[in-house]
Amino acid sequence: MVGKLIIASFLTGIISGLFIVVYELLILFLTRVLFMGDPFETIPQLPAWYLYLVPTVAIFIVNHIRTRDKYIGEYGLNEIAESISENRMTIRIKTLFLKIFASALSISSGFAVGTEGPSSVIGAMVAHKIHSFLRLPAMLVKMMISVGASSGVAAIFVSPVTGIAFAIEHIAYQFIKQYVAYLILGSIIAFSVSAKFLDSISFSNSVGKMVDYSYVIPVIVFIPFITSFVYLYLFLKKRLLHFIDLEIFKNFFAYRNLIFSLIGGSVIGTILLIEPHAAFSGKTMLIHLINSREHIPLLTILVIILLRIVATTVSIYANAVGGLFLPSMSIGALVGYGYGEFITQVHHLPLEPFFFAAVGAAVFMGVIMKLPLTAVVLALETTFDYNVMAATAVSVVLVSYLSSFYFDIQKKYVTKADRIVPKSDKAVKKDPK
Repeated sequence: MVGKLIIASFLTGIISGLFIVVYELLILFLTRVLFMGDPFETIPQLPAWYLYLVPTVAIFIVNHIRTRDKYIGEYGLNEIAESISENRMTIRIKTLFLKIFASALSISSGFAVGTEGPSSVIGAMVAHKIHSFLRLPAMLVKMMISVGASSGVAAIFVSPVTGIAFAIEHIAYQFIKQYVAYLILGSIIAFSVSAKFLDSISFSNSVGKMVDYSYVIPVIVFIPFITSFVYLYLFLKKRLLHFIDLEIFKNFFAYRNLIFSLIGGSVIGTILLIEPHAAFSGKTMLIHLINSREHIPLLTILVIILLRIVATTVSIYANAVGGLFLPSMSIGALVGYGYGEFITQVHHLPLEPFFFAAVGAAVFMGVIMKLPLTAVVLALETTFDYNVMAATAVSVVLVSYLSSFYFDIQKKYVTKADRIVPKSDKAVKKDPK
Protein backbone atom coordinates (compact mmCIF):
# COMPACT_ATOMS: atom_id res chain seq x y z
CA MET A 1 0.00 0.00 0.00
CA VAL A 2 2.82 2.42 0.83
CA GLY A 3 4.30 1.82 -2.63
CA LYS A 4 0.96 2.63 -4.27
CA LEU A 5 0.63 5.83 -2.25
CA ILE A 6 4.11 6.97 -3.28
CA ILE A 7 3.28 6.28 -6.94
CA ALA A 8 -0.09 8.04 -6.57
CA SER A 9 1.52 11.12 -4.97
CA PHE A 10 4.25 11.21 -7.62
CA LEU A 11 1.73 10.98 -10.49
CA THR A 12 -0.54 13.56 -8.86
CA GLY A 13 2.38 15.99 -8.59
CA ILE A 14 3.48 15.57 -12.22
CA ILE A 15 0.01 15.69 -13.80
CA SER A 16 -1.23 18.51 -11.55
CA GLY A 17 1.90 20.53 -12.31
CA LEU A 18 1.36 20.11 -16.05
CA PHE A 19 -2.33 21.04 -15.81
CA ILE A 20 -1.52 24.16 -13.79
CA VAL A 21 1.12 25.24 -16.31
CA VAL A 22 -1.43 24.86 -19.13
CA TYR A 23 -4.00 26.73 -17.03
CA GLU A 24 -1.67 29.68 -16.33
CA LEU A 25 -0.48 29.88 -19.93
CA LEU A 26 -4.09 29.74 -21.16
CA ILE A 27 -4.91 32.77 -18.97
CA LEU A 28 -1.99 34.72 -20.45
CA PHE A 29 -2.99 33.71 -23.99
CA LEU A 30 -6.68 34.60 -23.60
CA THR A 31 -5.83 37.92 -21.93
CA ARG A 32 -3.67 38.98 -24.86
CA VAL A 33 -6.28 37.78 -27.38
CA LEU A 34 -9.21 39.53 -25.67
CA PHE A 35 -7.35 42.81 -25.15
CA MET A 36 -5.19 42.61 -28.28
CA GLY A 37 -1.90 42.58 -26.39
CA ASP A 38 -0.75 43.54 -22.91
CA PRO A 39 -3.98 44.87 -21.34
CA PHE A 40 -2.23 47.52 -19.26
CA GLU A 41 -0.86 48.99 -22.49
CA THR A 42 -3.79 48.41 -24.89
CA ILE A 43 -6.82 49.21 -22.69
CA PRO A 44 -6.32 53.02 -22.89
CA GLN A 45 -6.49 52.74 -26.70
CA LEU A 46 -9.51 50.40 -26.86
CA PRO A 47 -13.05 51.83 -27.30
CA ALA A 48 -15.24 51.96 -24.19
CA TRP A 49 -17.97 49.74 -25.68
CA TYR A 50 -15.40 46.99 -26.23
CA LEU A 51 -14.25 47.12 -22.58
CA TYR A 52 -17.86 46.59 -21.49
CA LEU A 53 -18.51 43.90 -24.08
CA VAL A 54 -15.56 41.63 -23.20
CA PRO A 55 -16.38 40.98 -19.50
CA THR A 56 -20.13 40.88 -20.15
CA VAL A 57 -19.93 38.20 -22.85
CA ALA A 58 -17.22 36.31 -20.98
CA ILE A 59 -19.17 36.05 -17.72
CA PHE A 60 -22.33 35.11 -19.63
CA ILE A 61 -20.43 32.18 -21.16
CA VAL A 62 -19.01 31.24 -17.75
CA ASN A 63 -22.47 31.27 -16.16
CA HIS A 64 -23.83 29.17 -19.01
CA ILE A 65 -21.05 26.61 -18.44
CA ARG A 66 -21.80 26.58 -14.71
CA THR A 67 -25.48 25.85 -15.31
CA ARG A 68 -24.50 22.86 -17.47
CA ASP A 69 -22.15 21.43 -14.83
CA LYS A 70 -22.69 22.51 -11.21
CA TYR A 71 -19.23 21.29 -10.15
CA ILE A 72 -17.48 23.93 -12.29
CA GLY A 73 -17.84 26.55 -9.55
CA GLU A 74 -17.09 24.28 -6.58
CA TYR A 75 -14.11 25.26 -4.40
CA GLY A 76 -15.02 23.60 -1.11
CA LEU A 77 -12.40 20.85 -0.87
CA ASN A 78 -14.00 19.35 2.22
CA GLU A 79 -17.37 19.33 0.49
CA ILE A 80 -15.84 17.72 -2.61
CA ALA A 81 -14.11 15.04 -0.53
CA GLU A 82 -17.26 14.20 1.42
CA SER A 83 -19.44 14.17 -1.70
CA ILE A 84 -17.08 11.79 -3.48
CA SER A 85 -16.69 9.45 -0.50
CA GLU A 86 -20.50 9.30 -0.11
CA ASN A 87 -21.01 8.71 -3.88
CA ARG A 88 -22.90 11.99 -4.26
CA MET A 89 -20.44 13.43 -6.76
CA THR A 90 -18.62 12.05 -9.78
CA ILE A 91 -15.71 14.02 -11.25
CA ARG A 92 -15.44 13.73 -15.02
CA ILE A 93 -12.56 14.66 -17.29
CA LYS A 94 -14.95 17.02 -19.07
CA THR A 95 -15.55 18.86 -15.77
CA LEU A 96 -11.81 19.29 -15.28
CA PHE A 97 -11.28 20.88 -18.70
CA LEU A 98 -14.40 23.05 -18.44
CA LYS A 99 -13.26 24.32 -15.04
CA ILE A 100 -9.88 25.30 -16.49
CA PHE A 101 -11.52 27.11 -19.40
CA ALA A 102 -14.20 28.85 -17.27
CA SER A 103 -11.62 30.11 -14.77
CA ALA A 104 -9.17 31.21 -17.47
CA LEU A 105 -11.95 33.09 -19.27
CA SER A 106 -13.10 34.77 -16.03
CA ILE A 107 -9.62 36.02 -15.12
CA SER A 108 -8.49 36.94 -18.63
CA SER A 109 -11.61 39.06 -19.24
CA GLY A 110 -10.81 41.27 -16.24
CA PHE A 111 -12.70 39.75 -13.31
CA ALA A 112 -10.80 40.13 -10.05
CA VAL A 113 -10.60 36.49 -8.97
CA GLY A 114 -7.52 34.42 -8.23
CA THR A 115 -5.98 31.25 -9.59
CA GLU A 116 -5.43 29.32 -6.35
CA GLY A 117 -9.07 28.18 -5.88
CA PRO A 118 -9.34 26.52 -9.29
CA SER A 119 -5.74 25.28 -8.99
CA SER A 120 -6.42 23.45 -5.73
CA VAL A 121 -9.58 21.90 -7.13
CA ILE A 122 -7.86 20.99 -10.41
CA GLY A 123 -5.24 19.18 -8.36
CA ALA A 124 -7.98 17.50 -6.29
CA MET A 125 -9.75 16.33 -9.46
CA VAL A 126 -6.51 14.91 -10.87
CA ALA A 127 -5.81 13.15 -7.57
CA HIS A 128 -9.28 11.64 -7.51
CA LYS A 129 -8.81 10.20 -10.99
CA ILE A 130 -5.47 8.71 -9.96
CA HIS A 131 -7.12 7.30 -6.83
CA SER A 132 -9.66 5.54 -9.05
CA PHE A 133 -7.06 4.41 -11.60
CA LEU A 134 -4.85 2.79 -8.96
CA ARG A 135 -7.92 1.38 -7.14
CA LEU A 136 -6.90 2.74 -3.78
CA PRO A 137 -9.22 2.13 -0.80
CA ALA A 138 -12.23 4.45 -0.46
CA MET A 139 -10.98 5.55 2.96
CA LEU A 140 -8.04 7.29 1.23
CA VAL A 141 -10.18 9.56 -0.98
CA LYS A 142 -9.84 12.58 1.33
CA MET A 143 -6.12 12.02 1.71
CA MET A 144 -5.62 11.92 -2.07
CA ILE A 145 -7.72 15.06 -2.51
CA SER A 146 -5.45 16.75 0.04
CA VAL A 147 -2.40 15.68 -1.98
CA GLY A 148 -3.99 17.06 -5.14
CA ALA A 149 -4.98 20.35 -3.51
CA SER A 150 -1.50 20.94 -2.11
CA SER A 151 0.03 20.07 -5.48
CA GLY A 152 -2.23 22.55 -7.28
CA VAL A 153 -1.42 25.43 -4.92
CA ALA A 154 2.30 24.58 -4.87
CA ALA A 155 2.34 24.66 -8.67
CA ILE A 156 0.39 27.88 -9.21
CA PHE A 157 2.44 29.81 -6.63
CA VAL A 158 5.65 27.97 -7.50
CA SER A 159 5.97 27.61 -3.71
CA PRO A 160 5.98 24.05 -2.36
CA VAL A 161 5.82 24.79 1.38
CA THR A 162 2.86 27.15 0.89
CA GLY A 163 1.04 24.36 -0.93
CA ILE A 164 1.66 21.95 1.93
CA ALA A 165 0.53 24.47 4.56
CA PHE A 166 -2.60 25.30 2.54
CA ALA A 167 -3.66 21.65 2.31
CA ILE A 168 -2.96 20.92 5.96
CA GLU A 169 -4.81 24.01 7.16
CA HIS A 170 -7.68 23.79 4.68
CA ILE A 171 -8.59 20.12 4.64
CA ALA A 172 -6.08 17.64 5.97
CA TYR A 173 -6.04 18.05 9.75
CA GLN A 174 -6.83 14.38 10.35
CA PHE A 175 -4.11 13.21 7.95
CA ILE A 176 -1.14 15.17 9.29
CA LYS A 177 0.46 12.35 11.26
CA GLN A 178 -0.27 9.52 8.84
CA TYR A 179 -0.10 11.05 5.40
CA VAL A 180 1.79 14.36 5.47
CA ALA A 181 4.71 12.67 3.67
CA TYR A 182 2.53 12.21 0.58
CA LEU A 183 1.42 15.86 0.70
CA ILE A 184 5.09 16.82 0.73
CA LEU A 185 5.90 14.50 -2.17
CA GLY A 186 3.02 15.70 -4.36
CA SER A 187 3.71 19.37 -3.65
CA ILE A 188 7.44 19.14 -4.34
CA ILE A 189 6.89 17.27 -7.62
CA ALA A 190 4.21 19.73 -8.80
CA PHE A 191 6.43 22.66 -7.82
CA SER A 192 9.36 21.15 -9.76
CA VAL A 193 7.21 20.90 -12.88
CA SER A 194 5.73 24.42 -12.67
CA ALA A 195 9.07 26.04 -11.76
CA LYS A 196 10.32 25.10 -15.22
CA PHE A 197 7.63 27.21 -16.92
CA LEU A 198 6.18 29.71 -14.43
CA ASP A 199 7.58 32.51 -12.24
CA SER A 200 6.95 32.69 -8.52
CA ILE A 201 5.99 35.72 -6.43
CA SER A 202 9.37 36.91 -5.17
CA PHE A 203 10.60 39.66 -2.83
CA SER A 204 13.81 41.25 -4.11
CA ASN A 205 14.45 43.36 -0.99
CA SER A 206 14.91 40.56 1.54
CA VAL A 207 17.36 41.08 4.40
CA GLY A 208 17.15 37.44 5.46
CA LYS A 209 17.59 36.70 9.15
CA MET A 210 18.59 40.24 10.10
CA VAL A 211 16.08 41.84 12.46
CA ASP A 212 15.27 45.55 12.15
CA TYR A 213 13.62 46.70 15.38
CA SER A 214 12.76 50.11 13.92
CA TYR A 215 9.69 48.47 12.34
CA VAL A 216 8.18 47.30 15.67
CA ILE A 217 6.12 50.41 16.51
CA PRO A 218 4.98 51.03 12.90
CA VAL A 219 3.83 47.38 12.66
CA ILE A 220 1.82 47.75 15.88
CA VAL A 221 0.12 50.87 14.46
CA PHE A 222 -0.41 49.03 11.16
CA ILE A 223 -2.65 46.43 12.86
CA PRO A 224 -5.69 48.71 13.47
CA PHE A 225 -5.03 50.40 10.12
CA ILE A 226 -5.37 47.21 8.07
CA THR A 227 -8.21 46.01 10.32
CA SER A 228 -10.27 49.02 9.22
CA PHE A 229 -9.85 47.99 5.58
CA VAL A 230 -10.77 44.39 6.41
CA TYR A 231 -13.97 45.80 7.95
CA LEU A 232 -14.60 47.90 4.83
CA TYR A 233 -14.08 44.92 2.53
CA LEU A 234 -16.32 42.59 4.55
CA PHE A 235 -19.00 45.28 4.98
CA LEU A 236 -19.22 45.89 1.22
CA LYS A 237 -19.36 42.16 0.55
CA LYS A 238 -22.11 41.72 3.14
CA ARG A 239 -24.22 44.60 1.81
CA LEU A 240 -23.81 43.54 -1.82
CA LEU A 241 -24.67 39.93 -0.98
CA HIS A 242 -27.82 41.11 0.80
CA PHE A 243 -28.84 43.25 -2.18
CA ILE A 244 -28.26 40.51 -4.74
CA ASP A 245 -29.98 37.80 -2.72
CA LEU A 246 -33.00 39.66 -1.42
CA GLU A 247 -33.66 42.36 -3.98
CA ILE A 248 -32.72 40.76 -7.30
CA PHE A 249 -32.91 36.97 -7.29
CA LYS A 250 -36.05 36.90 -5.17
CA ASN A 251 -37.98 38.33 -8.09
CA PHE A 252 -35.84 37.54 -11.13
CA PHE A 253 -34.45 34.05 -10.50
CA ALA A 254 -35.22 32.88 -14.05
CA TYR A 255 -32.97 35.60 -15.48
CA ARG A 256 -30.08 35.13 -13.05
CA ASN A 257 -27.44 34.34 -15.75
CA LEU A 258 -28.35 37.44 -17.73
CA ILE A 259 -28.42 39.59 -14.59
CA PHE A 260 -25.04 38.21 -13.45
CA SER A 261 -23.58 39.01 -16.85
CA LEU A 262 -24.96 42.54 -17.04
CA ILE A 263 -23.93 43.45 -13.48
CA GLY A 264 -20.50 41.86 -13.74
CA GLY A 265 -19.77 43.16 -17.23
CA SER A 266 -20.86 46.74 -16.51
CA VAL A 267 -18.90 47.00 -13.25
CA ILE A 268 -15.71 45.37 -14.55
CA GLY A 269 -15.96 47.35 -17.80
CA THR A 270 -16.19 50.59 -15.83
CA ILE A 271 -13.21 49.61 -13.68
CA LEU A 272 -11.18 48.76 -16.79
CA LEU A 273 -11.91 52.27 -18.09
CA ILE A 274 -10.96 53.98 -14.82
CA GLU A 275 -7.97 51.91 -13.71
CA PRO A 276 -7.01 48.56 -15.41
CA HIS A 277 -4.74 47.64 -12.48
CA ALA A 278 -7.82 47.28 -10.27
CA ALA A 279 -9.05 44.39 -12.42
CA PHE A 280 -7.68 40.91 -13.23
CA SER A 281 -6.20 38.54 -10.63
CA GLY A 282 -3.82 41.14 -9.17
CA LYS A 283 -0.64 39.07 -9.40
CA THR A 284 1.24 41.58 -11.58
CA MET A 285 0.31 44.48 -9.32
CA LEU A 286 1.21 42.48 -6.21
CA ILE A 287 4.71 41.69 -7.49
CA HIS A 288 5.21 45.34 -8.45
CA LEU A 289 4.12 46.67 -5.05
CA ILE A 290 6.30 44.40 -2.92
CA ASN A 291 9.37 45.15 -5.02
CA SER A 292 8.86 48.76 -6.12
CA ARG A 293 11.10 51.56 -4.89
CA GLU A 294 9.01 54.09 -6.81
CA HIS A 295 6.67 56.35 -4.87
CA ILE A 296 3.03 55.94 -5.88
CA PRO A 297 0.67 58.83 -4.96
CA LEU A 298 -1.57 58.10 -1.97
CA LEU A 299 -4.71 59.20 -3.84
CA THR A 300 -3.96 56.71 -6.62
CA ILE A 301 -3.46 53.95 -4.06
CA LEU A 302 -6.76 54.75 -2.33
CA VAL A 303 -8.70 54.80 -5.61
CA ILE A 304 -7.26 51.44 -6.67
CA ILE A 305 -8.02 49.92 -3.24
CA LEU A 306 -11.69 50.94 -3.44
CA LEU A 307 -12.03 49.81 -7.05
CA ARG A 308 -10.25 46.55 -6.26
CA ILE A 309 -12.63 45.80 -3.39
CA VAL A 310 -15.62 46.45 -5.64
CA ALA A 311 -14.10 44.41 -8.48
CA THR A 312 -13.37 41.43 -6.24
CA THR A 313 -16.81 41.51 -4.63
CA VAL A 314 -18.69 41.81 -7.92
CA SER A 315 -16.50 39.15 -9.58
CA ILE A 316 -17.38 36.59 -6.92
CA TYR A 317 -21.10 37.32 -7.07
CA ALA A 318 -21.13 37.44 -10.85
CA ASN A 319 -20.01 33.79 -10.66
CA ALA A 320 -16.55 34.34 -12.14
CA VAL A 321 -14.64 31.09 -11.65
CA GLY A 322 -11.64 31.78 -9.44
CA GLY A 323 -10.46 32.18 -5.87
CA LEU A 324 -9.92 34.92 -3.30
CA PHE A 325 -6.28 34.16 -2.51
CA LEU A 326 -4.57 36.50 -5.01
CA PRO A 327 -7.28 39.20 -5.06
CA SER A 328 -7.20 39.50 -1.27
CA MET A 329 -3.38 39.54 -1.33
CA SER A 330 -3.43 42.38 -3.85
CA ILE A 331 -5.84 44.43 -1.72
CA GLY A 332 -3.66 43.84 1.34
CA ALA A 333 -0.55 44.84 -0.60
CA LEU A 334 -2.22 48.08 -1.66
CA VAL A 335 -3.30 48.83 1.91
CA GLY A 336 0.19 48.07 3.23
CA TYR A 337 1.91 50.12 0.54
CA GLY A 338 -0.43 53.06 1.18
CA TYR A 339 0.29 52.86 4.91
CA GLY A 340 4.03 52.82 4.27
CA GLU A 341 3.80 55.84 1.98
CA PHE A 342 1.66 57.71 4.50
CA ILE A 343 3.92 57.29 7.55
CA THR A 344 6.99 58.00 5.42
CA GLN A 345 5.55 61.29 4.14
CA VAL A 346 3.89 62.44 7.38
CA HIS A 347 6.43 61.34 9.99
CA HIS A 348 9.50 61.17 7.73
CA LEU A 349 10.49 57.78 9.07
CA PRO A 350 13.12 55.79 7.14
CA LEU A 351 10.68 52.95 6.37
CA GLU A 352 10.02 51.21 3.07
CA PRO A 353 6.44 50.94 1.71
CA PHE A 354 7.23 47.62 0.01
CA PHE A 355 7.83 46.06 3.45
CA PHE A 356 4.27 46.84 4.52
CA ALA A 357 2.99 45.78 1.08
CA ALA A 358 4.47 42.31 1.68
CA VAL A 359 3.05 42.12 5.21
CA GLY A 360 -0.34 43.48 4.16
CA ALA A 361 -0.66 40.97 1.32
CA ALA A 362 -0.14 37.97 3.59
CA VAL A 363 -2.23 39.35 6.48
CA PHE A 364 -5.26 40.34 4.38
CA MET A 365 -5.33 36.92 2.70
CA GLY A 366 -4.88 35.08 5.99
CA VAL A 367 -7.74 36.95 7.67
CA ILE A 368 -10.22 36.88 4.78
CA MET A 369 -9.64 33.18 4.03
CA LYS A 370 -9.09 32.12 7.67
CA LEU A 371 -5.70 30.65 6.80
CA PRO A 372 -3.26 32.16 9.34
CA LEU A 373 -0.67 29.38 9.07
CA THR A 374 -0.67 29.61 5.29
CA ALA A 375 -0.25 33.41 5.57
CA VAL A 376 2.85 33.05 7.74
CA VAL A 377 4.37 30.33 5.54
CA LEU A 378 3.60 32.33 2.39
CA ALA A 379 5.22 35.46 3.86
CA LEU A 380 8.38 33.55 4.73
CA GLU A 381 8.59 31.52 1.52
CA THR A 382 8.00 34.46 -0.83
CA THR A 383 10.21 37.01 0.97
CA PHE A 384 12.79 34.96 2.91
CA ASP A 385 12.73 37.92 5.30
CA TYR A 386 12.29 37.27 9.03
CA ASN A 387 11.04 40.83 9.58
CA VAL A 388 8.14 40.27 7.17
CA MET A 389 7.39 36.82 8.61
CA ALA A 390 7.35 38.04 12.23
CA ALA A 391 5.19 41.07 11.40
CA THR A 392 2.78 38.86 9.45
CA ALA A 393 2.51 36.30 12.26
CA VAL A 394 1.62 38.89 14.91
CA SER A 395 -0.66 40.91 12.63
CA VAL A 396 -2.70 38.04 11.18
CA VAL A 397 -3.58 36.75 14.65
CA LEU A 398 -4.55 40.15 16.08
CA VAL A 399 -6.40 41.35 12.97
CA SER A 400 -8.36 38.07 12.88
CA TYR A 401 -9.32 38.61 16.52
CA LEU A 402 -10.35 42.25 15.98
CA SER A 403 -12.37 41.33 12.88
CA SER A 404 -14.29 38.65 14.79
CA PHE A 405 -16.03 41.30 16.93
CA TYR A 406 -18.42 42.15 14.10
CA PHE A 407 -17.97 39.63 11.30
CA ASP A 408 -18.25 35.85 11.24
CA ILE A 409 -15.74 35.18 8.47
CA GLN A 410 -16.23 31.94 6.57
CA LYS A 411 -13.82 30.21 4.22
CA LYS A 412 -16.40 29.82 1.50
CA TYR A 413 -18.59 32.62 0.16
CA VAL A 414 -21.61 31.67 -1.89
CA THR A 415 -24.74 33.61 -2.78
CA LYS A 416 -28.04 32.40 -1.42
CA ALA A 417 -29.28 32.58 -4.99
CA ASP A 418 -27.49 29.30 -5.64
CA ARG A 419 -29.69 27.69 -3.02
CA ILE A 420 -32.99 29.29 -4.06
CA VAL A 421 -35.40 26.77 -5.50
CA PRO A 422 -37.80 28.16 -8.11
CA LYS A 423 -41.51 27.72 -7.34
CA SER A 424 -41.95 25.28 -10.22
CA ASP A 425 -39.24 23.04 -8.76
CA LYS A 426 -40.88 23.14 -5.33
CA ALA A 427 -44.14 22.02 -6.86
CA VAL A 428 -42.42 19.09 -8.54
CA LYS A 429 -40.78 18.05 -5.25
CA LYS A 430 -44.14 18.05 -3.45
CA ASP A 431 -45.75 15.87 -6.09
CA PRO A 432 -43.96 12.48 -6.33
CA LYS A 433 -45.66 11.80 -9.64
